Amino acid sequence: MARELPPMDPELAAALEEIPDEFLLANVVDFDDLPATRDRMTELMEAMLAEAPERPGVESEDRTVAGPGSADLPLRIYRPVDAAGPLPCVYWIHGGGMVLGDLDQDDPTCERLVDEVGCVVVSVDYRLAPEHPYPTPVDDCYAGLEWVAGNADDLGVDPSRIAIGGQSAGGGLSAAVALRARDEDGPALCHQHLIYPMLDDRNATESSEQVTDVGIWDREMNVRAWEAYLGESSGDDDLPPYAAPGRVEDLSGLPPTYLDIGTHDVFRDETRAYAERLLAGGVETEFHLWPGAYHAYETFAPEARLSRETWTARVNALERAFDG
Repeated sequence: MARELPPMDPELAAALEEIPDEFLLANVVDFDDLPATRDRMTELMEAMLAEAPERPGVESEDRTVAGPGSADLPLRIYRPVDAAGPLPCVYWIHGGGMVLGDLDQDDPTCERLVDEVGCVVVSVDYRLAPEHPYPTPVDDCYAGLEWVAGNADDLGVDPSRIAIGGQSAGGGLSAAVALRARDEDGPALCHQHLIYPMLDDRNATESSEQVTDVGIWDREMNVRAWEAYLGESSGDDDLPPYAAPGRVEDLSGLPPTYLDIGTHDVFRDETRAYAERLLAGGVETEFHLWPGAYHAYETFAPEARLSRETWTARVNALERAFDG
C-alpha cells in the first residue's frame, strides 16, 4: 500500500478547491469517447484563455509544413514584436496525455516565454493517439524540429541556440525527440526543458500509487492514456526507446536539462529518476521538486507563491542556456 502524501501547499490546495467541477480533467476526460472529450476541452480552454493576460509585445503566425509521409504539420510561431535577430528559440510541444491538446491551449505559456525570455517559440500540433499511436507523435515532433533547424535563418533564429521543451506529455515527447536527435545526429539542441514530463508507461512508482484522486491527472487517467498511445504494448518489457523515455538507461550525450515536478504529481518519481540518470550520464541537470504541488498547479493557481517561484526558475534556466 502506498504511503500517504503530506499536505498540499495551502495556496495551491485552496485554488484546487475553487476549480469548478467541469474544469477538473477527471470529470471531463472520457477515454471511451475521446472525440467528444476534445470538443469539451476546446470549450473549457476557450473559457480559460479568455482570462489570460494580453501580451502586446508578442506576435504569432500559423504555418503548415511538410510532416512525415504526406501529412501536413501545423506550427505556430511566436516572436517578440520588432525584435532584432537572430534570437534563441524554444521548440515547444503541448501536453494532453498524448490524446488531447492543440496549439491554442499553450498560447499563454508560449507568449509568456517569448515575453520573459526574449526568444522565438515554435509550437507543434502533432497528431494524437489513439487514432495516431506511437510512433506518429514522435515522428511529427521530430519532423517539426528538423524544419525549425533547417529554416533557422528565415525564422530569425540562432541555430546554435535551439532548445526543446514541453509540459506533461509534451515533456515526454520532448525527451523522446532529444534522444532521437542524439542517436541520429539530428538537430543540435542547447537545452531540454522538461516540465512535469510523462516518461514511463509502467506506472509502477510510489507516486503513481499515491496520486489517485487529485482530479487533474491521476493514476487511472495516466494508465488509460498510455494504453491509448502504445496499445497492447503498454507495460511490456521490450519497448522502442522513444516510446517511453523513462525506460532509457543511457542518457549521456543529451543537452543540459531542466526538470521540475510537484510532490503531489503522479509523474514525481519517474521525473526524479530521469534526473538522476541524466546526472549519472554526465548531463548538466537542474531538478526542482516543488513541495505540495500537484500536476499543472501553475496553470490553475498562477498567482500562488510557489507558481511564481516556479516560473522564475524556468525562465532563469532558459536564460542561462541561451547565454551559455
